[in-house]
Amino acid sequence: MDVLVERCAGLDVHRDSVMATVRLPGNGRRQREQHTRGFGSTIGELHALGDWLEGFDVTLVGMEATGIYWRTVFDALEPRFRCWLLNARHLRNVPGRKSDVIDSAWICQLVEHGLVRPSFVPPPEIRRLRDLTRLRKAQIEERTRAIQRLEKVLQSAGIKLTSVASSAYSVSARAMLEALLGGVSDPAELAELARGRLRSKIPQLREALAHRFDLAHHGVLVVQLLTHIDSLDLAIETLDQRIAEVTEPMAELIELLCTIPGVKLRTAQVLIAECGIDMSVFPTVGHFASWAGICPGTNSSAGKRHSGKTRSGSNGCGKR
Repeated sequence: MDVLVERCAGLDVHRDSVMATVRLPGNGRRQREQHTRGFGSTIGELHALGDWLEGFDVTLVGMEATGIYWRTVFDALEPRFRCWLLNARHLRNVPGRKSDVIDSAWICQLVEHGLVRPSFVPPPEIRRLRDLTRLRKAQIEERTRAIQRLEKVLQSAGIKLTSVASSAYSVSARAMLEALLGGVSDPAELAELARGRLRSKIPQLREALAHRFDLAHHGVLVVQLLTHIDSLDLAIETLDQRIAEVTEPMAELIELLCTIPGVKLRTAQVLIAECGIDMSVFPTVGHFASWAGICPGTNSSAGKRHSGKTRSGSNGCGKR
């Protein structure tokens, strides 16, 4: 089989260790040398790994996308080598022959013969933006879960607020909860705290707010959940500000993205964080659509078509 990369390395990455295999031209015409060595995953050990690879004049380093552990290795080697992040699905080895040494050698051979393609890894500044937008998404999802827990507490206390209002947490709902915590128990008095269009439903609110709210029990739960929601609101606001600062140089691009129907500021920021700003890494529009997981696949055999449903899009390293 033809050798497409003369001096390459394959890394089997784990949390605490990295097994590295290097393949390079041997003494004979078609002979190949192979060297394998294990390293730790600390910054100092990764610098030693880089020095070891440089000693063999390695030009290309391939590594499997292993959880989050590849990030430290990739970040350490990226300034010194051309690094490929490889999809684990493309690295299947022979069953019954698996160890760290064998895996690193197998990765190296696949890279050597051009049998794998690199995953899309955006540049460092986009990866940092992605960290911020994904954390914001996680905080927003946690806020939603906290509101759902709040709804469960209200239901257990007999308060049917969501039977009248569209949400268990709003300006009106917050005012009513604060009043309940302050000792107000009269449903009519609580209903009068409604604001905006909800005031047109005050008669229904009086009935829905009749309750068995126990301040010693339900009150403790509500206080904890409201405090949690407030802390998440502050965290999300802080992340919004930081993301705005990072994306300030891309203001014109964000404004352009917001002209797409359904795309607002946050969605535009996420699009940049997930896809980057250099579309030349995708050969065609079709490649980009496939990477994003928004087009069906082809799966047919013996004249029969099987399911080609769309798969999940990029996550983590951004595979293509």
